[in-house]
Amino acid sequence: MKHNALLGIAFLLVGLVACKKDNSVTPSDPLTVQEVDNLFAPNDEIDRETGEILQTNDFVKFSFSTNGIVTDDSWDLAFKGTKILVNGGTGSDNVNRNGNGGAIIKDGIFEEMTTAPDDGEYRQDSGTDLAIPTGSNNGWYVYNDAAYLITPIAGKVIFVRTHDGKYAKLEILSYYKDAPATPDPFTDQAATYTFRFIYQTDGSKNLQ
Repeated sequence: MKHNALLGIAFLLVGLVACKKDNSVTPSDPLTVQEVDNLFAPNDEIDRETGEILQTNDFVKFSFSTNGIVTDDSWDLAFKGTKILVNGGTGSDNVNRNGNGGAIIKDGIFEEMTTAPDDGEYRQDSGTDLAIPTGSNNGWYVYNDAAYLITPIAGKVIFVRTHDGKYAKLEILSYYKDAPATPDPFTDQAATYTFRFIYQTDGSKNLQ
């Protein structure tokens, strides 16, 4: 009888240990930093003397989930020249926004900013007021009018809520083709983005 009782206790302890192991939380693998090279998104061609638009170019739509250009409504960001749109809100740019996207620019180090902001911080496009502001020193870049050069501002991290409510962060590294260390605006193709990003697929705000 005593032997059976001890045997029963032993089985119970083994069961508890197994249960504890089954209920343990496995740490998630670190998210991968991905890089987009040479995303070409030219602005409209304009006659600099008359201001007349010679050629109208479409916004180039980008999806974080596919890490590529899309043509349907599943886009998250749309690029054209220095303008970047989010798939949320309204606009006067003839681009259909059917998502709940938004964005906010934060100052900091890309690697150290590991959590997406609260939803209340994200802005959406509204008319000409963009969630990711355009204009020198207003958002992600500075324009040197003496050198005709557009340079991304170091330490500007753009957090994005995607069209379907997931989260990403990105840092724009260059506005010129092949990301030259010292770009020449007269010879290097402009409106050609290089940026890196992290995209969270599970809907959480964890970005590391």
